[in-house]
Amino acid sequence: MASGLFALLDDIAAIAKVAAATLDDTAAQAVKVGGKAAAIVIDDAAVTPRYVVGFAADRELPIIAKIAWGSLKNKLLYLLPGALALSYFAPWAITPLLMAGGAFLCFEGYEKVHEMLHPPAATADITASAPATGVPTGDAKALEDAKVTSAIRTDFILSAEIMALSLASVTAPSFAGKAAVLGLVGVLVTVAVYGAVALIVKADDFGLHLSQKGRTSAVRAIGRGLVTGMPAFLKMLSVIGMLAMLWVGGGIILHGLEDFGLGFFPHLIHAAAKGVGAIFGPLSGLVTWMIDASVAGVIGLAIGWGVAKAMEKAGFGH
Repeated sequence: MASGLFALLDDIAAIAKVAAATLDDTAAQAVKVGGKAAAIVIDDAAVTPRYVVGFAADRELPIIAKIAWGSLKNKLLYLLPGALALSYFAPWAITPLLMAGGAFLCFEGYEKVHEMLHPPAATADITASAPATGVPTGDAKALEDAKVTSAIRTDFILSAEIMALSLASVTAPSFAGKAAVLGLVGVLVTVAVYGAVALIVKADDFGLHLSQKGRTSAVRAIGRGLVTGMPAFLKMLSVIGMLAMLWVGGGIILHGLEDFGLGFFPHLIHAAAKGVGAIFGPLSGLVTWMIDASVAGVIGLAIGWGVAKAMEKAGFGH
């Protein structure tokens, strides 16, 4: 009897080790896979703060919480089952869809470059922003709901790109393993993005508090620095997101070409980048990555321009 009990305990311990190893592997894959979508995550974090601009400070965090909950539902209730169904029934469609998403990223990046070079008039922004929601400006609750709905709709597009990139990178062999990795990616990305957004949005309030209530001149100076520095930080974050969208979008297109027998082109670019990087010794890895990313970004900008022109001819766009 005792030996049977010990054997059972050994079995339970073995199962626990396997489960722990599986969880560790799932978490490691989720972090690695989520890193592949870093550009979209950065852009998501850069885009979202604009949806709380103009609201009272006490409504900022509740609005972010509503958007975060909508984002989580986007990923787990709609996109995760869709991605798994795609991998099971039509895995051949993953690369074309991923390349289509890459082209969309390139287009979004190009649009940001275009807006940077040709900023719209301030008066046009003001007059265009009010009717965009279809809500009278005096109805604060309806305006807030409209903003949240718009943000969740935008998040759905960005989340679809994140899940598609993640699906293409998952190496778990089983259906359940893929589901676990993608689900964990969805949760981690949502927490990371909207946690960062909450910190960014409230940083100026925290800075104002420090500048007024700080016990020392150094603390008050830090507070003033936060207040004056946040607009510049948001602009920098937006530029980083724009560049990231171009290089990741271009990179997706380049890597997708390999599945269509055109792998010589991305391999040629990488070989040239590696050759130049070798000149820089210890910095060779960094230089190689910078060249790869720069070329992918230029290609992404060209693709984005092409998509924009095609949309213009179809009656959309500028």
